[in-house]
Amino acid sequence: MNSGSVKKSVIIDTDLDKVWSKISKISKLDWLQGQKSTIFLGDRKNGIGAKRLISFEDGSDVEEHIVGWRPKEYFSYIAISGLPLNAYHATISIEKIKKSVKITWESYFASKLTKHDFDEFVGFLSNFYTQSLKNLKKEF
Repeated sequence: MNSGSVKKSVIIDTDLDKVWSKISKISKLDWLQGQKSTIFLGDRKNGIGAKRLISFEDGSDVEEHIVGWRPKEYFSYIAISGLPLNAYHATISIEKIKKSVKITWESYFASKLTKHDFDEFVGFLSNFYTQSLKNLKKEF
């Protein structure tokens, strides 16, 4: 079993309330690289227990469940299906830094992929986070 993590951050010159308002709308992911659509799975629209299905332009679908939620601080989620991983837990957190906001996206994961395929996936995920955070920054 291989395990790893990815952590990427971006600083945006805006206020914390605006950033939280944007990222806490967990089905409005127009900033997510390659995202085609996102729908809720169930009645809950935010907070612990909310579930979403993200469809990507490449034809893949990823189901995620929110497992941690602290307004204006962070939310955490796990991927249930759609990734070549046996476990995936991620957190998107926000922090006020003077007149800016730092957004950090960090994940931990494990897989039975070969070492080569796992390393390729880690590189893909790192680039995905970086590009998605750049897209998010452009929205402000």
